[in-house]
Amino acid sequence: QVQLVESGGGLVQAGGSLRLSCAASGRTFSSYAMGWFRQAPGREREFVAAVDSWSSGRTRYADSVKDRFTISRDNVKNMVYLQMNSLKPEDTAVYYCAADRTWPVDGVDYWGQGTQVTVSS
Repeated sequence: QVQLVESGGGLVQAGGSLRLSCAASGRTFSSYAMGWFRQAPGREREFVAAVDSWSSGRTRYADSVKDRFTISRDNVKNMVYLQMNSLKPEDTAVYYCAADRTWPVDGVDYWGQGTQVTVSS
């Protein structure tokens, strides 16, 4: 069982930055691949970024955020981060942390409750 709690969302102007954090519980955290997804009003939830378990550390990104967002994890602190730079209004969404037993995080086992990110133009 893994419980996920996101934080760090808020209101930012276009071009600004935010760092989202996800605190995970559970002794097996390091064995999970972790990801971030987002859902804008009226749209389906979409993949943003993922980082593999401790044995790999590989990452992947949605094309829309590549070169602007960076995902990372700290297996000592049981944390996952999403550094978001050069934010655009279209990045506005509720962002969810996700845990998946297998790469590439397309069959999520656990979800967080979400944190709102709003980018003003």
